[in-house]
Amino acid sequence: MTDLLGVCTAWGRDSCVVQPETGDPVEIALADIVSGKPVPPRASVRHRVAPAEAQRRALALWPDLHTEPLGDWLLRRSPTATARRANSVLAFEPSGVPDDYERVVAFYDRPVAAVLPDSAEDRLFRGHGWVLESHDADTLFQLAGVSRVRRALTAGPTVAEAVVRVEDGLAVATVDDAASGIAAYDRDWVGFRSIEVAPEHRRRGLGLAVMAALLEWGAEQGATTAYLQVLADNTPALGLYDRLGFSTHHAYRYLTPRAAAAQR
Repeated sequence: MTDLLGVCTAWGRDSCVVQPETGDPVEIALADIVSGKPVPPRASVRHRVAPAEAQRRALALWPDLHTEPLGDWLLRRSPTATARRANSVLAFEPSGVPDDYERVVAFYDRPVAAVLPDSAEDRLFRGHGWVLESHDADTLFQLAGVSRVRRALTAGPTVAEAVVRVEDGLAVATVDDAASGIAAYDRDWVGFRSIEVAPEHRRRGLGLAVMAALLEWGAEQGATTAYLQVLADNTPALGLYDRLGFSTHHAYRYLTPRAAAAQR
């Protein structure tokens, strides 16, 4: 006997047809079938990357970031950036270090932890009295294939051409003084942050023009996967990113000691 994994595309009186992931369709006599069971679709290669690894690739967006491993956690601090992603401990799995919590508290003037919702690390910090760092919804880390996003971005009319320059390893795209954005490349992934459009220039497609220019730059570097991060309650942005081909890889949240949250 042998196994065949694929999609059943036809079922007749005497046989069925199964389409494997690769290769030609296979016709199977019903009399030869011993058993069958439904199997969920296999996640794409990019979605099989662990959340912690995806986050580590995104560190490329902060070139001056200082990092220090704490077992399997990562202490992050930036001398220039104020973003939480650049100034928090990445705690997406057990650290394997006995005094991990104490060392996090000692490392930061204002400790912040990035954790997966309802994870052991979420419970660990909450057990020490930590609460949500802000009233923001959880952050969604989204991925898409570069080729798919490029097709979506070029499907509509061109409203403007963004100029791209590279500074300290980052690509910075601008449309005059109306819109701008930043991208970074690392190990065939290109990521975006700080896509901004001046209020008086919004709803003209300038943000998409910036993304298109940055994505083209990433493709030239060899990127095959694109990523970005967005708050889970940002419905308009989520709708746009869905149309471009992005889907959520994982969600995470920020925690901080209750006293620090009250001072925010």
